[in-house]
Amino acid sequence: MHLEPTREQTAARGLARDFVAREVTPYAADWDRAESVDRALVGKLGALGFLGLTVPEEYGGSGGDHLTYCLVTEELGRGDSAVRGIVSVSLGLVAKTVAAWGSEEQKRRWLPGLTAGELIGCFALTEPGTGSDAGNLTTRAVRDGDSYRLSGTKMFITNGTWADVVLLFARSTDAPGHHGVSAFLVPADSPGLTRRAVRGKLGLRGQATAELVFEDVRVPADALLGPAGKGFSVALSALAKGRMAVAAGSVGIAQAALDAAVRYAGERTQFGKSIAHHQLVQELITDIAVDVDAARLLTWRVADLIDRGEPFAVASAKAKLFASEAAVRAANNAVQVFGGYGYIDEYPVGKLLRDARVMTLYEGTSQIQKLLIGRALTGVSAF
Repeated sequence: MHLEPTREQTAARGLARDFVAREVTPYAADWDRAESVDRALVGKLGALGFLGLTVPEEYGGSGGDHLTYCLVTEELGRGDSAVRGIVSVSLGLVAKTVAAWGSEEQKRRWLPGLTAGELIGCFALTEPGTGSDAGNLTTRAVRDGDSYRLSGTKMFITNGTWADVVLLFARSTDAPGHHGVSAFLVPADSPGLTRRAVRGKLGLRGQATAELVFEDVRVPADALLGPAGKGFSVALSALAKGRMAVAAGSVGIAQAALDAAVRYAGERTQFGKSIAHHQLVQELITDIAVDVDAARLLTWRVADLIDRGEPFAVASAKAKLFASEAAVRAANNAVQVFGGYGYIDEYPVGKLLRDARVMTLYEGTSQIQKLLIGRALTGVSAF
């Protein structure tokens, strides 16, 4: 593994950095207060190829490798994690899953629009009563001739109110646990599907988060993604790569915290000199910097394993665990550097701390990541 990005990867990171500086950073605080990112941003992300990274060009994707995807994701997370979430879900969890598991017809139908930013996808796994216990879903898919009827409720669905297609996981047989789960591609305008915005979140306020209610929603049998009863495998494969994106976004949050803390420490004067001269402030900044580097390298390792075709699920869990917790520590330390000013939203570090906190919760909590890693190390089966 080379620890220096290639010229092409560096160019992609530069493109993302310029985009964030122009289209994201100036508006992030306002989006946070309004609890809504400007939806026009989706088309701009698509036009730059950010919504098609690693998806084959024959389906409208922009190709590229997973390190490039991580570099772009980090920059988006550095600017506004709510924007990063649009890409991580619509591309990372939905488009990539369609590319990996979809029929030729499904790929042709959905991928060009998703990668161009003309369509948005959401990943509907979590339910009000089943977060970490994803194998015991209650949403039902009942076969009815040449179609399925879908009923149930999904909660905390990123992109939920914006989505054009829902990657839905539902129980299609009476087999116990994860064995009875299937995956479906459901048009979001299907009759019987109701979407309600989730407001008042601690962080990621600009992100379109929703509750989805399915009341006898009918989809054709060819909406099934992958084999019937293999939906849990579809979900796990998506989440294994998705955790890499969460880790990369967490690195972006931590890097933003470092940038803000260093800049403020050089500007703020106390006791006759800038606070950058005070050793305990230097300690706070040093801790952030070490966390940034460690989290970044763990994340890059996952991308390298994927691109070389090696097993990566455990490495992805490690990266997600460390980077998400590191982002919380980094943002918290940055608030401490800012002192009282870090507690008001005129400065960015309070938002960074609020946004970082959810990174330890979604796509598998920190405790779930520890279970995955522990089981892999001890050889203990999850089921």
